[in-house]
Amino acid sequence: MDKHFFKYLPGKYKNAYRDYYTSQNLASVRIGSIIFLLLNVVIRLLYFIFPLSLTRAENFPEFDITNWVFMGSALLFYIISNFLIDEFKKNKKATAIMSLFVFCFSLYIIVCGMFSSFIATANPRNALILYLISLTVISILCVFEYYETIILIIAIELLFTSLLIHSHTDPTEMIYNQMVSVVLLGGFYLISRYFFSYKANYWMQVNEIREKNLEIERGSEFKSQLLGTVAHDLRNPIAAVETLAMMMEMEDIDADTQDTLNLMKASCIRARTIIDDLLESARNDNSGEFITVKTELNELIKQNINVWKIQKEAKNTIEILSSINPAYALINHEKFTRVLDNLIGNALKFSKEKSKIEIFLSKKNQNIIIEIKDRGLGIPKEMLPIIFTPFSKAGRTGLKGEQSTGLGLSIVKQIVEKHKGKIEVESEVGSGSTFRIVLPEEKN
Repeated sequence: MDKHFFKYLPGKYKNAYRDYYTSQNLASVRIGSIIFLLLNVVIRLLYFIFPLSLTRAENFPEFDITNWVFMGSALLFYIISNFLIDEFKKNKKATAIMSLFVFCFSLYIIVCGMFSSFIATANPRNALILYLISLTVISILCVFEYYETIILIIAIELLFTSLLIHSHTDPTEMIYNQMVSVVLLGGFYLISRYFFSYKANYWMQVNEIREKNLEIERGSEFKSQLLGTVAHDLRNPIAAVETLAMMMEMEDIDADTQDTLNLMKASCIRARTIIDDLLESARNDNSGEFITVKTELNELIKQNINVWKIQKEAKNTIEILSSINPAYALINHEKFTRVLDNLIGNALKFSKEKSKIEIFLSKKNQNIIIEIKDRGLGIPKEMLPIIFTPFSKAGRTGLKGEQSTGLGLSIVKQIVEKHKGKIEVESEVGSGSTFRIVLPEEKN
């Protein structure tokens, strides 16, 4: 923690922090004046309730006057603090009047503690509790610049000296009392500056984090817009190339030309897949509306499996093993189908032909659990922490040479989290992987 015992905050923070701590000081004055008022009211009530033989109030004639003064001034400070707080809320700026008001309240509270020590005994060195408490309270509650603290200390010391002279303290006792006061005021300065430094460092850290978050949000928004724009603009030329390749296939061509056209079409399919992933990533970052409907998951998963068996010509066995039927959850059909497609596609990509892909459906603690298990290559241990990170190094080539965009699993994670769920993975190299989706159950 940076210490600010005899220096200001850096220039970029100075004025903003002054506005912040002035508002906090005004709030502290309001609370402090209420507490001080209530404390004096309670003392006044005790004065009336308990007999003089117990309170011995007749021995302290100054008590009666000062108690009324303390109550009246505390009420006045409370009223003014409310007014200044309202002014600050309107303008969001600290003024010299606000700083002066806080300074006066602090001086007032310390003088009250000091004067109470003199009421208790003409030799305050023997009754420093109230003086010490008032110094400690102000050093903790109120924040001052170092020069304001020094001015406050000088004012306190002058008032302390004047009270000593007024009480006709003999020279020796005056020196002793002054020494005690200097020690207390030294401690007051150190505590006050320590809390200034602590609060200032905390405030600067919070503001730096807030600024970084804004930069991250702006960067993320720009990235998503850029991805969406680039991906959208790339679709037309790729579609043109694919159309041209299909038109050339209609003519009589030799085997070498056919191989070239097949490579062109495969590259177009690959490029279109990357574009779809980029667009999906951008949409997931920017979409505000996410509509879900109550869905029976057994049926949804079966439909997805059938699409893989019929349209996508999966040569592996894909089966669902469910221990809960029906199983309801709030689902966005379009998005969640992409989740299933991605996870099943990955399972197939890293599994040998004819190996089994199993989808388990179960329930635990009011949650629906979907597990997609393969017996393929598995994921190396060092890659597990980053597989859901966009464009990470976890993307790998499939057994048949299928390339990875590095976006698929990050999109899956985004979609699952938008369903208020979570996704986990367990894997062992050579034994396969299990992706587990946990979704809140929707009651039947």
